[in-house]
Amino acid sequence: MLSIASAGEEISLFLIFAKAMLGAVWAWRPRAEAVKATKTGINEAIAGTLGLTYTHDCAAGEGFRRAREHEMFKSYSRASFEDLWQGDLGELAFSLHEAHLERKQKSGKNTRYVTVFRGPIITIAAARHFHGVTLVERSGKHQKMLWLGEKEQIELDGVKLARADMVHPAFEDAFTIYTNDQVEARWLVHPIYIEKLIALEDAFNGRDVRALFKDGELTIVLSSQNMFESGSIDATRDRANVGRSIDQFMAMAELATSLNEAPR
Repeated sequence: MLSIASAGEEISLFLIFAKAMLGAVWAWRPRAEAVKATKTGINEAIAGTLGLTYTHDCAAGEGFRRAREHEMFKSYSRASFEDLWQGDLGELAFSLHEAHLERKQKSGKNTRYVTVFRGPIITIAAARHFHGVTLVERSGKHQKMLWLGEKEQIELDGVKLARADMVHPAFEDAFTIYTNDQVEARWLVHPIYIEKLIALEDAFNGRDVRALFKDGELTIVLSSQNMFESGSIDATRDRANVGRSIDQFMAMAELATSLNEAPR
């Protein structure tokens, strides 16, 4: 895999070529389509330098379905998906795409859509088989009636999950674990893993990171701003966006890969 600096040099060459073609693009495409075409080309080049593939338009995907069935999102009325990155991280199959979920709200005769989630959905094939289902949520998600503490047991996707004690008490106020395999959950959700989840939030100025171990894959959901938005039709901004996209992706790839490491 190329370094961030090497990837940046190759993308700069691509930007020069892309800007030379803008006159032709503007002649036959509306601005929105021109921006999309430029963004797609730049992100394809970024993916190529990292040994991945990139597709702008994509479907919901299995990772999103799994996250939705485990209530890792708020209820929504419509959904859109874009920016699919696929490939291998080391020997582990990897997939990342963005989801934008909106809920319809009515006020009198007026109807509008409000964003309830925007961010990446990440799936990584696990280095080991999971015997159970383990869900890591921010604390306070599953409350008892009248907010009298968190539920001791929940049922998601037809599986009953019980609340597990945190291995490290320092993280009890931040995260809650639900699982149907207490022993496996303690092995998976060790202090280094939790530290990496927090680092993932920090790297993207995100919030509400959550993770699910199920069906041989690790699914990570993170609320954040729109990412991978190279293609502003402004050379200076595009160079900055490319640099930010590479930094974001490399940070996410490295952090996500480390989540498969065993506790030390």
